Amino acid sequence: MNPPKARLLLSLRPEHAEAIFAGTKTVEFRRVRPRVSEGDWVLVYVTSPRKALVGAFEVAEVVTDHPASLWRRFAQCGGITQERFDEYYAGATVAYGILVRRVMRLPEALPLQLLRRRLPGFHPPQIYRYLKEAEIALVGAGAFG
Repeated sequence: MNPPKARLLLSLRPEHAEAIFAGTKTVEFRRVRPRVSEGDWVLVYVTSPRKALVGAFEVAEVVTDHPASLWRRFAQCGGITQERFDEYYAGATVAYGILVRRVMRLPEALPLQLLRRRLPGFHPPQIYRYLKEAEIALVGAGAFG
């Protein structure tokens, strides 16, 4: 039996999440490499003012590079300005890009209040966190892979 796919819950600003689901942002830049690989699903929680789990994307690849090189490779599909990118990676010598293979929206977003009813004590991650299989089932996100 294959081990379950890693399930990452990622907090994104509304504009970044919408760009991913619209297909205009196909790489998610990160300073810390999450433990995901090709074929894993990343659940997308949209931060304030929406505050809801809205869907997921499948990881095509995780790219590791120097920030300047990562920018040159993915500037056109990163969904941010170079100024914002440079601020984010200030002082970093390594940068990561999670490449998006495909996206899936939930039929209905799961608002924070509902997530907390299903998972008592649930707090959206500041950046990201890993979900246990039982948590995935409780939020109804088992359709993602």
